[in-house]
Amino acid sequence: MVRYQLDELTTLLIGIVALFAGKAIRQAVPLLRRIDMPNAVVGALVVSLLVLFGQLALGVDVAFGSRTRDALLLIFFTTIGLSAKLSALLSGGKPLLILCAVTVVALMAQNLSGAAFAAAWGAHPAYGVLAGSLSFVGGPGTAMAWARELEAQGLAGAQIVGVGAATLAVISGALVAGPITGWIVRRHRLAAAPAADAPAQAAVAPAEAPERKEGGDQLESLLASIFVIALAVYVGEYLNDLARGAGLLLPGFLSAMIAGVVITNIADVLRLRLAFAPIERGGALALQLFLVIALMATPLIAVAEIILPLVINVVVQIAVTVAIAYFILFRLLGRDYEAAVTSGGFLGFGLSSMPVAMATMDEIAKRYGPAPKAFLLITLAGSFFVDLANAFVAKGFLALPFFAIAP
Repeated sequence: MVRYQLDELTTLLIGIVALFAGKAIRQAVPLLRRIDMPNAVVGALVVSLLVLFGQLALGVDVAFGSRTRDALLLIFFTTIGLSAKLSALLSGGKPLLILCAVTVVALMAQNLSGAAFAAAWGAHPAYGVLAGSLSFVGGPGTAMAWARELEAQGLAGAQIVGVGAATLAVISGALVAGPITGWIVRRHRLAAAPAADAPAQAAVAPAEAPERKEGGDQLESLLASIFVIALAVYVGEYLNDLARGAGLLLPGFLSAMIAGVVITNIADVLRLRLAFAPIERGGALALQLFLVIALMATPLIAVAEIILPLVINVVVQIAVTVAIAYFILFRLLGRDYEAAVTSGGFLGFGLSSMPVAMATMDEIAKRYGPAPKAFLLITLAGSFFVDLANAFVAKGFLALPFFAIAP
């Protein structure tokens, strides 16, 4: 078989073309739009199928560059850290603390159930963490990031498991969250608060409306954002060196995220205003490019070989997360309409992604009435707390002796 190694620029160009192709395919297929399948996943699947055809029919294999992918990963997790303002978390009050606490419980339950299933199947329990919260709460980006780290530590096929589990999570979560939420509302005969007592959802959203800026101001804002991101990556590398010297192995993206948290909260204390709009856009762009480049190289034959355990794992994870949403979160939040919609958002990001969470709540609000408190809670918790908690919970699990990976 003839093997071609593509350089970084060629890999990036193919990735961008795949993103546009993925967007066009999603617009043409209503089901893909409804389940909120990322453009990167759809586009990368097309490239992977072409690579598979080349391998089977033409005897040609293609290897993609990896350095650009790794840099994009650091940028994405840095932007997550930079959005983690503790003052915003504290402003949510007791309901937000309940939501965050239940989220941690869900993270641990997903990892425990995933590890138990992996062990019962005869596989290493670390696969269960990868196919647990890292895929369901974390999504494709987080799953691929941790899969690379685990594979580097000696967990064979981690990237294949991560791709398969995260892709199934995106699909199943989007299909489950809405119907379960509607069932809760109907079962308990819940109704939205009267219009006079329920302000429009947009009025309680924490995001500020963007200001009009002149071209020079926009350029300065962009340069400042690039500087802050680069600074966080630099500080993250320094933290990683300190941790390595102390005998603690931290993934590079986790160190960058921690650095971003420190920088944004120091700026908050000093009342220094960071331009979050370009930081968020940069993070979204970095995630899409990272995903498409990372997923393009996925060997589809290997994913097909493990599809049965992945599907069974999906059923287990859905059952665990739905039980936590209904029997714990819904009841702790008061068993009212706002609690039901919040539970729907929790199912959205707990089984799929934040876009699915927002789409689920929006659909329920259109059918049964507005739920401004639910939108606020899910936005605050899902915007940064979920990713931070997921990273630390996963790291805690993988540090246990039971999850140790033999070299």
